[in-house]
Amino acid sequence: MKCLKNLALVCLGIAMLCLGGCTERPTDSQLAVWRRQASDRNAEIVAEKTKNNQQREWDLVIQGQTATGTTETLNWSQLQDLATVNINTVDGNNIVNPQRIFKFTGISINSLIKNFGIQKYITEITFVSYDAYQVTVRIEDLLKYPIILAVAKDGEPIPREQGGPIYLIFPYTQHPEIRKNYDEGMWAFYVTHVIFGTESAKVSIGNSELNLADLDQLPQVNLTKRVGYRVWWPSGQVQLHGVRLRDVLSLANVNLNTISSVVVRGKAEVYRRNTEPIELLTEDILKCDILLVTRWGQEKQQIPAKMGGPVTLAFSDNCPSRTKNQRWVTFVEELIPQL
Repeated sequence: MKCLKNLALVCLGIAMLCLGGCTERPTDSQLAVWRRQASDRNAEIVAEKTKNNQQREWDLVIQGQTATGTTETLNWSQLQDLATVNINTVDGNNIVNPQRIFKFTGISINSLIKNFGIQKYITEITFVSYDAYQVTVRIEDLLKYPIILAVAKDGEPIPREQGGPIYLIFPYTQHPEIRKNYDEGMWAFYVTHVIFGTESAKVSIGNSELNLADLDQLPQVNLTKRVGYRVWWPSGQVQLHGVRLRDVLSLANVNLNTISSVVVRGKAEVYRRNTEPIELLTEDILKCDILLVTRWGQEKQQIPAKMGGPVTLAFSDNCPSRTKNQRWVTFVEELIPQL
């Protein structure tokens, strides 16, 4: 229907041009040519938009402690080829008709584990969504139950508002016992990343890349407060341990006197959009404690992927509202100085 609407608009535009400047009424053959040209152009626009959507929204990135430790990206075509498993189950997020059974078609997480392998002692896999939501599932359950990344629902692509294009689902109907450990909040919408275990800490700044050992050399700062991360952190006061952003930038040889701000990028696509960047002014970076957090709790544990680690962004109470009211970024991967 949308294509027909676009075609109609193109043809209407041609007709209006003729009303304004044509001296003769177009012949039927001319109209046929124009319709064909409009149809061809409409097909090009649709094909280009589809291609861009697949590249932008429908890739799936496999990272973390796989057998090789490398990052792999599966495009939409590859995901379609891997989507060979059908699961008939209720939809954990269908509040209108919670008893209705749907046929979900998707990629078995079990098969991803077998294809990519896991390093020793890895017990969890974390799924990260476009909007920075993340959920973590035990590998023993992924091997035991047919948990899938669904790409179709009753034979149709899954709409964005229903969790698509990639939707993590659990076989509630076939295995109702799984609901005890994985409630409806675990059904992750629009999954973009699958992380085996927890990655090593790496933060890129221009041509520099800092690891955990580099960050540990810097002066350490402690904060105790309620955190601003979205999920899976304690709800009360939490001890955070990390390093000041200004010290990190100095270690990477960034002269704060020559830049106006710094953009912080996390793994999730919502943190990578140019339209709404997490941008911190240099004057705030210099005056208040903006931290890259690498550990948490009294025992200074490293931050696992299930909590958005290994590196997260946090703000102290001495920061101005314009700064501390921004998103607390999880899975911090890159700092981009702005001139």
